[in-house]
Amino acid sequence: MKFILFLMSCIVHKLFLPSETVFIAAETSSLTQSQSLSNRETLVSPGGIFELGFFNLGNPKKNYLGIWYKNIPVQNIVWVANSAISIKDSSAILKLNSSGNLVLTQNNTVVWCTSSAEKAQNPVAELLDSGNLVIRDENETKAETYLWQSFDHPSNTLVPGMKLGWDLKRNLNIFLKAWKSDDDPTPGDLYWGVVLHPYPEMYMMKGPKKHWRLGPWNGLRFSGRPLNTIHRYEFVSNQEEVYFRWSLKETNSVTKVVLNQTAQVRQLYVWSEKSWIWSSTMPDDHCDQYGVCGSNTYCTTSASATCGCLKGFKPKSPEKWNSMEWSQGCVLTHPLSCKDKLGDSFFFMDGLKVPDTEYTFVDETIDLKQCRAKCMNNCSCMAYTNLNISGAGSGCVMWFGDLFDIKLYSNPEMGQRLYIRSSPTKSESISNKNPAIIYVTSIAATCGVMLAIYFVYRRKTSDKSKTKEDIERQLRVLDVTLFDLSSIRTATNNFSLNNKIGQGGFGPVYKGKLVDDREIAVKRLSQSSGQGITEFMTEVNVIAKLQHRNLVKLLGCCFQGKEKLLVYEYMVNGSLDTFLFDKTKGELLEWPQRLHIIFGIARGLLYLHQDSQLRIIHRDLKASNVLLDQKLNPKISDFGMAKAFGGDQIEGNTNRVVGTYGYMAPEYAVDGLYSIKSDVFSFGILLLEIICGNKNRALCHGNQTLNLVGYAWTLWKEQNALELIDSSIKSSCVVSEVLRCIHVSLLCVQQYPDDRPTMTSVIQMLGSEMKLVNPKEPGFFPTKISDQGKLSSNLKQETSNDELTITSLKGR
Repeated sequence: MKFILFLMSCIVHKLFLPSETVFIAAETSSLTQSQSLSNRETLVSPGGIFELGFFNLGNPKKNYLGIWYKNIPVQNIVWVANSAISIKDSSAILKLNSSGNLVLTQNNTVVWCTSSAEKAQNPVAELLDSGNLVIRDENETKAETYLWQSFDHPSNTLVPGMKLGWDLKRNLNIFLKAWKSDDDPTPGDLYWGVVLHPYPEMYMMKGPKKHWRLGPWNGLRFSGRPLNTIHRYEFVSNQEEVYFRWSLKETNSVTKVVLNQTAQVRQLYVWSEKSWIWSSTMPDDHCDQYGVCGSNTYCTTSASATCGCLKGFKPKSPEKWNSMEWSQGCVLTHPLSCKDKLGDSFFFMDGLKVPDTEYTFVDETIDLKQCRAKCMNNCSCMAYTNLNISGAGSGCVMWFGDLFDIKLYSNPEMGQRLYIRSSPTKSESISNKNPAIIYVTSIAATCGVMLAIYFVYRRKTSDKSKTKEDIERQLRVLDVTLFDLSSIRTATNNFSLNNKIGQGGFGPVYKGKLVDDREIAVKRLSQSSGQGITEFMTEVNVIAKLQHRNLVKLLGCCFQGKEKLLVYEYMVNGSLDTFLFDKTKGELLEWPQRLHIIFGIARGLLYLHQDSQLRIIHRDLKASNVLLDQKLNPKISDFGMAKAFGGDQIEGNTNRVVGTYGYMAPEYAVDGLYSIKSDVFSFGILLLEIICGNKNRALCHGNQTLNLVGYAWTLWKEQNALELIDSSIKSSCVVSEVLRCIHVSLLCVQQYPDDRPTMTSVIQMLGSEMKLVNPKEPGFFPTKISDQGKLSSNLKQETSNDELTITSLKGR
């Protein structure tokens, strides 16, 4: 029917196209039947937010009609009309035909056409400040009464206020379609929208296959995602429509969601004056891959084993399960009795993304107790929970058959509670038969427990280090590529000195080239570095789960014999410190490049602190751990000392302080207290170094010997902060930007953690003209490096090059 309407509209256009065309001559937001839009004109929304017109993505022979943010220069296309058929030259014209439909033609050939079934007396096309292109009847007085709107036909981008879901009255499915690539808006095979199960939820589909689930709406949030503090969510499900949409709590910010075909992710971007900030990405981790663990299982990233059987279930194929092949899932350990008393029971699990909702039943009128009874009376019902978990909870959802695609979060507050059916165990059956059997069973169980404790103790005392087999199993779970030692030796010329490109406290770094011509950087942990299997696995475990353009990418690793090797993508420009602290190379980093690097490091740190699946504290952020690619894009590296947390945990303490003195926050260096704010302190030091071109070490200022922080604080109080600027960037710097960066750096290095901003605030402050508070006195040690030993008799220190690395804190 839609296709017939489309053809009829286009035929009417061909028959009744006026012989004369009046092109719009001035900036306007609307188009009438007497006007046409050519390659030279655009429509601009009333508030100047969005603009509609013709554009290309680098190829002048492939042009498109689309909508973009008017005042944002990069990556700003939010809608494309003719995504499947490009325009070859500038002869295209957009016009409203006599039936009130927009028609895009090239050389009198229809390229694209809207398909409104209703005819307007006085049609007008208008671009709204929401980014919605609408066709309405000027004679219609009702607000938001549109004959057609672009919001009903999205491209790959979701903007605030746009609905994603179903208009049941029109049988219209509104969903995002990924582009084939960044320069080709032709729809790919990845799309994202609402699926109309009895308990509706949002899926990312790759062709006909489910790729990722957001989890159903539970009244507060989607069960598979924590609440986002900057957005306001709305999910509506009734007889007329089922949709999701979001809006911004702060209307002065610009945000969009983009479905990316190549990366197969949904990315949330926030515009921050200078560029789009990649705020969050979904799917988050390998547990978000649909059904990775099979049926009747849960997937978690917070345990050594990714997949686990639900209580009362066992692996369907123990052999495959033990070899980390989980796709066959789990089956009931004992058959269901389908009885309540002395039969089946329910246990609950908190912090879950609830199972796939395809086979569910919803009853909004009953409570949780009635829901349990209803589920117990149906032998196919395997789980239940509240439909709405807000307040005391209400409504009922029941799952039938196998439970599929459950994710367990380390923080119970991130997901929701699910009640799962469990069959009676053998011990429960025995308990109702013979007291003597109970006695014998108890004795046997006690002996079994004691034996288990003995063997665990013996294993721990006799084998404190992980075996090669254990490590390789964990690496397979993490889906990390395992390189053969011989291939690494070949790639690096047998770790030739000519291939050595760096040296740290952990050991040397070598450049290499694989047989497929990929260039790699190989980090070789030396036996004398103090970094053992724990640090090696920490780095692999943390970075394998991270995907961000400002974090270095781990290609794989090698654990063979005594060798512990980490294989990374090769960064052609090496580490940031080789530029900053070298007078000749420092001149290559002018202020625009340095500011670009500052924002990149900030975004990478924000991702670690807030947007990655686990909250990660780096603990060793410094110039030598920031690598630069060919375009001088920064990438944070070296996660061997990182700490990962689940949920809302943002701090911890340790009796083993690791990191580099000069970048450490005072509370961490002295008391072993670390948090996201200790990373912020390190970022503040790094920010000063990028501006000044000097390390945070002893500098002379008058009669005082200060480190860089003390020197910056002194100049700030004297209102001479511009003296900090590296001489090599004075000709290229924007004074207001540099002063703002100095101001922000001093806020980051304040003495007390509570006074320091979060990385979210840091990015907002750096990318806007908002008024900043005055910094308080920084937490710095105005002493020379040679005097560091006087700090604390409890500190055991190791030096690496000219940096002081604290590796342990005793006596706490």
